[in-house]
Amino acid sequence: MFMTAIRVEALRKNHGRFEAVKGISFEVAAGEVFALLGRNGAGKTTTVEVLAGFLRPDGGSVRVLGLDPSAERAEVRRRTGIMLQEAGFFPDLTVAATVDAWRGFTAAPRPRDEALELAGLAGRAGVRVRQLSGGEKRRLDLALALLGRPDVLFLDEPTTGMDPEGRAATWETVRELARRGTAVLLTTHYLEEAQRLASAMAIMDRGEIVASGGMAETLAARGGRVSFRLPAGVEAADLPLPVTVDGDEAVCRAEDPDLAAQTLLSWAAERGLRLPGLEVRAATLEDLFLDLPTSAR
Repeated sequence: MFMTAIRVEALRKNHGRFEAVKGISFEVAAGEVFALLGRNGAGKTTTVEVLAGFLRPDGGSVRVLGLDPSAERAEVRRRTGIMLQEAGFFPDLTVAATVDAWRGFTAAPRPRDEALELAGLAGRAGVRVRQLSGGEKRRLDLALALLGRPDVLFLDEPTTGMDPEGRAATWETVRELARRGTAVLLTTHYLEEAQRLASAMAIMDRGEIVASGGMAETLAARGGRVSFRLPAGVEAADLPLPVTVDGDEAVCRAEDPDLAAQTLLSWAAERGLRLPGLEVRAATLEDLFLDLPTSAR
C-alpha cells in the first residue's frame, strides 16, 4: 500500500469560463481521514470528481494510489469507493436486490450481508428503497461504496439526513476503515463531524485552500476561550484581560485558556465577585471556520 494514498499538486479545473479549482495542493496518507471543508460552491465536489476520475484536470497533477485517475480510471475505480451527495436508486428494488445488482459490477465484492452490516442496514434488507428514510438511503450509499473493499474512500456529505444514532454508527465505521488502512477523503458541512473524524483538514473558498494542517495541531495553535456572564456593575474595561462582550456575555480568547480562567477567577475573588456561567473551552473547528474572512465561509 502507498504511504501517500492521494497526492494533489497545483490542481486546476474549469467549468467553461468558470475556474472552479485554482491550483490547490494537499496529500492524504493511507489510514488517514482528511476533511475537505468549505461553503457550497467552494470547489470541494469538483475536486472529489477529479480524484475519482469523473473529470479531467485542466492543470496540475493528481495521483490516487500512485495512479492517474484520468488515464487509469478503471484501476482507480477498482480500488476506490465513492459516496456522492446524490445517488440514483431504483425505488421498487429492495435493499438486498440493490446491493446484489451493484455486486455484479464490482470486482471481488464483499458479501451482501457484510456490506449491509457495515452500513447499519442489516435489518432492512427486505425493505424497498422507496420506503427508506433519507438517512437510510445515505447508509445504502455507504454500503455500495464499501462493496469493493476500497483502499481509498471518497465521502461527500455522508451523514446528511441521518439521525444521531445513524451518524454515530457511520462515524465508527469510518474510524474502523481508517484503522485498517483505508484513506478517507471527507467533505461535510457538519464541522463537529470533521473534527471528530479527521486528523488533517483543508478549508476551500472560491477554488482555493485558505487554511490547512493537522487537525489537532491547527486547533491547539489557536488556543481557546473563556466565557462568562459579566457581574452586575462590571464593565469590560474593568477586567484584567481583554474580552469581547455580547449582551451580558463576555468572551476572552487566549493561547492558554486555563491560565486565563485562573487570572479572571483570582481577580473576581479579590473583589468578592462571582463569574456566573464560567466555561473554559479549547478551540474548535467552528471557531477556526468563523474566524476566517467572510468570503471564506
